[in-house]
Amino acid sequence: MHALTLIAFVGSVFSPYYAWARRRLGDAAAAPEAHCALNLSLYRRPAGAKRYQRLWAMTERGTGQVQRSATQLRIGASRLAWGAGGDLLIDVDEWTAPWPQRLRGRIHLQTGALPGRAFALDAAGRHHWQPISPGARVALDFEAPQLRWQGDAYMDANHGTRPLERDFDSWQWSRSALGDGCSRVLYDVRGADGHERALALRFAADGDISALPLAPRQALPDTAWGIARGSRGNRPPEVAATLESGPFYSRSLLRDAVDGSLSVHESLSLQRFRQPWVQALLPFRMPRWSRG
Repeated sequence: MHALTLIAFVGSVFSPYYAWARRRLGDAAAAPEAHCALNLSLYRRPAGAKRYQRLWAMTERGTGQVQRSATQLRIGASRLAWGAGGDLLIDVDEWTAPWPQRLRGRIHLQTGALPGRAFALDAAGRHHWQPISPGARVALDFEAPQLRWQGDAYMDANHGTRPLERDFDSWQWSRSALGDGCSRVLYDVRGADGHERALALRFAADGDISALPLAPRQALPDTAWGIARGSRGNRPPEVAATLESGPFYSRSLLRDAVDGSLSVHESLSLQRFRQPWVQALLPFRMPRWSRG
């Protein structure tokens, strides 16, 4: 079984270098384009194995290594570009960290219906989440490592005008593929001021969005780093696998206890992210290359 997660950051929200620049220069003077990164996680579970193997890269680049236009984004040697018919072509040329290994190849995302709607995550409207293509297809063709596979995909975007840790304490997010091109997204956000916002949405194959009843909260086992995980449902889902486990973030696979559907789930603790000891650890996994 194979899977991937790819995130293109313009103003890397989890970058210690960006946080240091904001403290030194102020929010307005710290340019987002000076702190860009392509984060790629490749997962593989060999037949009969219980755990997923992972290759992970997230090298931050400075302004001289970033080019942006309406149709493409270059970060270092990697490039994302819109192709004909609304497909997204991603040429990856990265190195893993902390142990260097080459990641090079192409990812082809074939978008499905485009709902064209964004949702505010906070009362002030400073932060938004947009499900760009909830039901897409992806094909991966890599030469390093040698991998070739295809499967279902999901594409979204987050954008905001202030650092996440200033306005949020935590969030829980999950996306489930329901079959027939439909999907479900659950989003629970807790603000730094204590406010809570919850979204439960169903996306049809044609892009139609409908609100779902909010099911009860269900606690899940904490991660090895002590990050709280939770979801919603009439019964607690099973944690089928933990894909990422870090000091402030986790990514998991959940299996629904009622319909058996699999979902990708993330837990983010910005209370933990703010801690100085966490900031000191981040450069080991997020190196910065600012030449060029």
